[in-house]
Amino acid sequence: MQADFWNLRYAEKEFAYGEKPNTFFAEKLETLSPVTLLLPAEGEGRNAIFAAKLGWKVTAFDYSSEGKNKALQLAEKEDVKIDYLVSSLEDVSFEESSFDVISLIFAHFPGAGRITQFQRMEQWLKPGGKVIIEVFSKNHLKYVNLNPKVGGPKEESMLFSKEELIESFPSVTWEYMNEEEVTLEEGVFHQGVGMVIRAVGNKK
Repeated sequence: MQADFWNLRYAEKEFAYGEKPNTFFAEKLETLSPVTLLLPAEGEGRNAIFAAKLGWKVTAFDYSSEGKNKALQLAEKEDVKIDYLVSSLEDVSFEESSFDVISLIFAHFPGAGRITQFQRMEQWLKPGGKVIIEVFSKNHLKYVNLNPKVGGPKEESMLFSKEELIESFPSVTWEYMNEEEVTLEEGVFHQGVGMVIRAVGNKK
């Protein structure tokens, strides 16, 4: 089960992907005025705590109860508060137009039904709201095969294409979407060169 895998990974004392936020996420968030933010698949909370320190009202969710424990530890250390739910994507639910920003940072949910669930997620975003994404692309497989330390799913169905992201968020106009090679230095499990899709868009 997904939860078992992530609970085992996050049970270690060390933060699996470090305590610093994802670089692309941090750069984009710092250009915005702090309002409400949703972080699916937030793991140990590195991005949530960064956002909260900037003044954002942060809601996060993940399969992993161990991830929540680590996130709340980090929040206490940094003297901020976040709202963290333990839930699958299928089971979590929010009111329409609840968030000003939704950010998917390496949010690799299983491929079956993912587009439908992301379209449901889009309804939680306010009109004019923003989507910030960094995920591994389908072309990342050759990178992880060469260097497993770079991390990321080893199943193509859990990786992304630009076409899938566009289909997943039909009401979003993309101001930026690019597949690019990046060097990751995020904790223990994202070390090395990989292929990602980075995107920023606005809901109509």
